[in-house]
Amino acid sequence: MPPPIKGWKDSFSALYEKHIKGAPKAPAVSPSTAALLSILFTVIYVVPFYLSPATRPSPQLTRDAPSSIRARIRAVTFSCIVSVVLAAYVLHQSGHVSSLDILGLFGFWPISLLDSARTMLLVVILFAGPLFEYGIVDGGLKDWIRGKDVYQVLSSWVGYRNYVMGPISEELIWRSLIIPLHVLANFSGKQIIFLTPLYFGIAHVHHLYEFRITHPHIPLVQAVARSLFQFTYTSLFGFFAAFVFLRTGNVFSAILAHSFCNWMGLPRFYGRVGVEAGEPIGPPGKRDGKGGALRYSSKGTTWTIAYYIILVAGALGFYWQLFPLTESSHALPVILREE
Repeated sequence: MPPPIKGWKDSFSALYEKHIKGAPKAPAVSPSTAALLSILFTVIYVVPFYLSPATRPSPQLTRDAPSSIRARIRAVTFSCIVSVVLAAYVLHQSGHVSSLDILGLFGFWPISLLDSARTMLLVVILFAGPLFEYGIVDGGLKDWIRGKDVYQVLSSWVGYRNYVMGPISEELIWRSLIIPLHVLANFSGKQIIFLTPLYFGIAHVHHLYEFRITHPHIPLVQAVARSLFQFTYTSLFGFFAAFVFLRTGNVFSAILAHSFCNWMGLPRFYGRVGVEAGEPIGPPGKRDGKGGALRYSSKGTTWTIAYYIILVAGALGFYWQLFPLTESSHALPVILREE
C-alpha cells in the first residue's frame, strides 16, 4: 500500500500525475468545460453591470460616479461568490479535489509573503523609469514615504475601485478560478499564459459601449481604437499575471502586482520629463483663449536622458529576473520552459 499523501501540494501533484503527465487517462476537467466555465465566469462578472439603473452607464451616470461604483462593487462581490462556489463544485465533482486542495489550487493557501515580496520587486524593476520620474524628477518620493499619496487615492471611491476592489475581484476570477480549470484540462503552461488572459481582455471590451454612452461626441473610430488599445494592454498584463500565478501558486502576488500596475499606469515612451506649465505670456487670447501662450519650464535634458536609460535598464532587468524572482516551491505543476 502506498504511503498516505500529505498536504495539498502532494495531493495536487498526485492528481497531476494521474490525469495529465503522460496522459494515461482523460483530464480531470475537459477542455470544453474549462473554456465554457471561463466564458461563464466572464459573463457573470460583466452582465450585472447592465441589469440595474444603479450600475448601468448613461449620459447622466458615468462609471466613475460614487453611487455607480458602490453599486458595482456590490454586484461584483455577488458575482465573485457565485463563481467561486461554482468553480469549487466543478473541481470537487469532476476533479475529485478535496476542500483543502481547492484552497491551494485557488492560490489562497499557503500564503507566502516572500513570494509576494519577490514578485513586487520584479514589477518595481520593470517600472524603475516611471518611479524615477514620479518620485525623483517630480518630487513625489516624500509623499510616498509619508503615505500621503496613498491615503488621498484610497480615500476616494475611484481609487478604492481601481486599486483595491478591481485587482482583488479580477485576479480572483481570471487567475484563481480560470487557471486551475485549464491546468486540470491538460492545457500546457504556455497555452494557459497566452490563452486565459484573453478572457480578461475581452471582459474590458464592454468599456467601449460605456465610453460611447458617456462620450457621444467622440468619433466611433477613435473610440474603437481606444478600446482595442485597452484590450491589448490588459491582455499583456494578463500574460504576466497568469505567469506569476503559475510560478508562485499565490493569488495575492498577482493582486499586489495588479494594484501596483494600475497605480503606475503606462510608462512614458516619448517626450521630456520634468516639464511644468508656468504663467501665460504674450497678449491675451493669442493661444490659450485666456492669458496668451503658456510658458513651460523643464529640468533639462540630463533628467530625460537618465529616465530613458533607467527605463531600458528596468525592462532588461525585468527580463533577466523574470524566472529567478518568481521561483517558488508553491508553483503549480506545469512546465513553462525546458531545463
